[in-house]
Amino acid sequence: MIFNSTPLSGSYTIDLKPFTDDRGWFGRYYCKEEFKQIGHTKEWVQMNHSASNKKGTIRGLHFQISPYKEIKMVRCIAGEIFDVIVDLRKDSPTFLQWFGVELSAQNKKMIYIPEGFAHGFQCLTDHCELLYHHSEMYQPKAEAGIRFDDSMVHIKWPLPVTIISERDAAHPLINEDFKGV
Repeated sequence: MIFNSTPLSGSYTIDLKPFTDDRGWFGRYYCKEEFKQIGHTKEWVQMNHSASNKKGTIRGLHFQISPYKEIKMVRCIAGEIFDVIVDLRKDSPTFLQWFGVELSAQNKKMIYIPEGFAHGFQCLTDHCELLYHHSEMYQPKAEAGIRFDDSMVHIKWPLPVTIISERDAAHPLINEDFKGV
């Protein structure tokens, strides 16, 4: 694996180093020892799989609040997405800045998202599937989100929105009083 720092401290894109032969390819997407080089020592306690059917669909932007802040690692295994993270750490020099990267089954990239970040994505193709690794269990009472179209963050989504859940569309906008997580 190759860890590539993003402009948002503590987050990384991860490139697999696949071994290829006549059968296809093989690649490792997690190794406890290799992840120590970026300071990751927490256990992955939950793994989820999502599927989105329609190009333009947006999911997010989601996060969990203290004491259930979570680290996420996301990989697209079918289709192609534009994956977005937003730094919500109040003491961070990149507070309220965002970073986006294309993840696809073809490019085999992943994104590592530290605690204190919101996460979401937009499908660039029909029929997208993602695998998520989480360092905390899902806690409904700790669940939070920010709006995908918040002007304080100003994410440049590549496509018009075709589908977004009522819940995600109703996330609050960030206001001047927002102190971060």
